[in-house]
Amino acid sequence: MTTVSTVLGEVGAADLGRTYMHEHVFILTPDIQQDFPQEWGDEDERVADAVTRLRALAGQGVRTVVDPTVIGLGRYLPRIRRIAEQVPELNIVAATGIYTYDSVPRYFRYRGPALNEALGTEVPDPMVDMFVADITEGIAGTGVRAGMLKCAIDEEGLRSGVERVMRAVARAHHETGVPITVHTHPGSGTGLLVKQVMCDQEGVDPARIVLGHSGDTTDTDHLSELADAGFVLGMDRFGLNFDTTFEARADTLVEMCRRGYAERMVLSQDAACFNDWIDPNVMAFLPQWNYLHLGEEVLPYVQERGVTEEQVHTMLVDTPRAFFEGALPKP
Repeated sequence: MTTVSTVLGEVGAADLGRTYMHEHVFILTPDIQQDFPQEWGDEDERVADAVTRLRALAGQGVRTVVDPTVIGLGRYLPRIRRIAEQVPELNIVAATGIYTYDSVPRYFRYRGPALNEALGTEVPDPMVDMFVADITEGIAGTGVRAGMLKCAIDEEGLRSGVERVMRAVARAHHETGVPITVHTHPGSGTGLLVKQVMCDQEGVDPARIVLGHSGDTTDTDHLSELADAGFVLGMDRFGLNFDTTFEARADTLVEMCRRGYAERMVLSQDAACFNDWIDPNVMAFLPQWNYLHLGEEVLPYVQERGVTEEQVHTMLVDTPRAFFEGALPKP
């Protein structure tokens, strides 16, 4: 049986249960939080708040969340492990990778392939070994092994740093078999660039890649094209209604289910207990952006409009399991 690495150890893919494939516990800017800690406040209070929120999510019947917080998003596994130990009923899958829309972090700027021209030879990318070590040995001495790889491409397109991270993630995937999630910008068609680099050139099976934030568009023809190419669509920002509406996101899900794509979609909210990318005062204008919104509001809405209980089970249980097993059928 395929097992999945979680913060508290290995779990059989068949035992993941209802799974939200894209939720964060914290999104942080470490330099800011270390040097200007007033907003973060008391560590114990933040941990206790996260425990309360995650227990409420588990109380809805959610058994597993994937937390794709990596370099660039403030990953700190000792804190996440402390939280996970207090919510053992909820599996948390940690991730490895780098989150950037343009340049690589400066640490990598004069390492690896960046030195190829100066040295006149191919220099291996240290990112690959770092990602593989997170997966096979554990993260920063915690013993927690990453169960997901993560990279990003946004409306800026295929910048050189973005492409470099994509290729490193693809190569770490080939070494370990761990699947991939990619932050995408569907309005710019970036899923097709993922296909070009990671699939056509690096040889990753699209069925091992979740195209995150696919639900940010209502272009169901474009989403159908990506699903037909074999990708899994991350319909994962329910409640985040800056540039769209609750109804637009939910109606897109209804239409994709009507077209027969339930087995190519996974669901979540991309929520967090605390996200320092957003002024806390702004959160009052996003009342639905929380861990419970999907269960309390989205699923009843879409089921009233024709999405079946079987399709819900497919998106929340069957497809996540098959995705981790590498057993999704060809479209």
